[in-house]
Amino acid sequence: MKGYTSETIRNVALLGHGGCGKTTFLEAALLETGVIKKLGKVESGNTVSDYDKMEIERGFSINTSVVPIEWKDSKINFIDTPGYFDFVGEVNAALRASEAAVIMVDAGAGIQVGTEAAWKACERYSTPRFIVITKRDKDEFDFYKTFGELKEKFGDALIPLSWPLSAEIDEDLKEAIASADDELMEKYFEGEEFTDEEIRKGLVKGISEGAIVPVCSSAFELGHGVEGLLDLLLTYVPTPLQHGPYKGFNDANEPVERLCLTDAPMSAFVFKTIVDPFVGKISIMKVVTGKMESGTEVYNERAGKSEKLGKLFFMRGKEQTELNYAEAGDVVAVAKLQYTQSGDTLCDKSDIIRYLPLDYPSPTYFVAIEPEDKGDEEKMGSGLNKLREEDPSFVVERNPETHQTLLGGQGDMQLTIIMAKLKDRFGVSVKTVPQKIAYRETIKGSSDVQGKHKKQSGGAGQYGDVHIKFSPSTEEGLEFSEELFGGSVPKNYVPAVEKGLLECMEKGPLAGCKCVNVKAVLYDGSYHDVDSNEVSFKLAAGIAFRKGMAEANPCLLEPIMHMEIYVPDDYMGDVMGDMNKRRGKILGMEPQASGDQKLLAEAPQAELFDYALGLRSMTQGRGTFEMSFERYQEVPKAMADKIIAEHQASEEK
Repeated sequence: MKGYTSETIRNVALLGHGGCGKTTFLEAALLETGVIKKLGKVESGNTVSDYDKMEIERGFSINTSVVPIEWKDSKINFIDTPGYFDFVGEVNAALRASEAAVIMVDAGAGIQVGTEAAWKACERYSTPRFIVITKRDKDEFDFYKTFGELKEKFGDALIPLSWPLSAEIDEDLKEAIASADDELMEKYFEGEEFTDEEIRKGLVKGISEGAIVPVCSSAFELGHGVEGLLDLLLTYVPTPLQHGPYKGFNDANEPVERLCLTDAPMSAFVFKTIVDPFVGKISIMKVVTGKMESGTEVYNERAGKSEKLGKLFFMRGKEQTELNYAEAGDVVAVAKLQYTQSGDTLCDKSDIIRYLPLDYPSPTYFVAIEPEDKGDEEKMGSGLNKLREEDPSFVVERNPETHQTLLGGQGDMQLTIIMAKLKDRFGVSVKTVPQKIAYRETIKGSSDVQGKHKKQSGGAGQYGDVHIKFSPSTEEGLEFSEELFGGSVPKNYVPAVEKGLLECMEKGPLAGCKCVNVKAVLYDGSYHDVDSNEVSFKLAAGIAFRKGMAEANPCLLEPIMHMEIYVPDDYMGDVMGDMNKRRGKILGMEPQASGDQKLLAEAPQAELFDYALGLRSMTQGRGTFEMSFERYQEVPKAMADKIIAEHQASEEK
């Protein structure tokens, strides 16, 4: 593949619900341009873009892949994205590297969840877009029926467009073109016909501003519509040089902007990382400014390190084609960068910039995992860290209280694939286990107790005696003070008393949970001139703690989560009913500009482990939510009794 100048490059993200025809289009385009001799099929596992073992086994895309298509002395870098909900982070990254998007819609299925998600993502990034209704060879195909549904859903910007354009264009298209330019609007009102150049100019402006969204149709499996779509994109997708300014920060952390220019110091951002078991780490990046050259040194601002570039190459699925340089606007790959991760910026050290980070959604679904073989703990951690280089949208957390490793992402499909990759690439088999909750213990009443530790065994004895009052506190941990008089407890033993209480706070008497909001006042005691020491008073404090907590009306607390749930009106009843079943409370509702409702709610964490899956099921994938810790609240008695009984049974084993 030859090198291309910035003016001859287009970067286009392929979006849409799973199975809508994205991968099939790429196969048809590769066949049309002579790259392949036979059309690969998703179900056969022999397509260019779906080359990963997991993709072949499952029959759908799980990774973003780059497939450049050479067409009429230009190159269109298609960035093919997964169509399923769990991989929204891949979509966001692809849009950051693109000047436009093509949203594909299955003619038989119509508007699906993935269609809506793709449109919302384009809106978020203000990405010019085209819609292609696929599979027009099917019996159920009805262009204007599907177009009508799309227009009703997404607005009047949608315009049916056939290619090539004839001079005889319909009134809707004329009006859309006219609205993009004041001069054209004047000409339209005067009833004058537009020239071909005016039509092109109006469409380019309207599409780039989002005022016009062309809609066309295809049957890619039969090769219908491939040339037309490539021509359409080549003509109307903005070149990288026409992209708006890229925002970032300089080395003084001041906001800066960079236009895509070839005559400038080199800068690029990494939007995808692939961990190849044979080649190692491959970083795929968009060159924003200047020229990137093989063998040169670049600077990673985040890492504060310089990187030596090896050979640059284009990727087409798993196929690699080496090149010496890539100009601003192009998408290129580099292997074996030591410090570079997805989201990083590489730049010339003389003109340091850090582009805005990639937008990954916060994980909403967590599972607790552990290796099948206990000796694989370290291998599991190392493997997961390497997989995070490939997919930063999932997280790995170690809960210090429950001592569990938590894997978090967007859904069960994503996490299942991560665990499968862990086994396949790193030889670590993991299993999911019930997730534990970090309960708390506290007291609702007061107590006044004595704790005495006395031990005599021939030699030196041990003696410590304390009187402590316990009561609730507004402070999160232990609020300790002393009101001693008359030297009942020497001052040098007071720190030992506090230390003994603090250690006991880590494991409460009810269910062995961390204690919170406890006030302890040491007000009296006694000591022995010979047998008293710090250890004795520490042990005495422990005795007092256990007695004092038991007598001060102890209770169990559970974490309560704050929730912001976004759902279409049609599903409000089901979502609210479900929240009640989960011991949750609806706090309010706020209508959104998108037409959705935002529900504000609170619910116990114990009821929310599977909420991501439940909400998806209730709303057919259209609902989303954000969740954060709010506070601790007393566990209902029946539940608390069960938790305490289970703890006591486990302690007796």
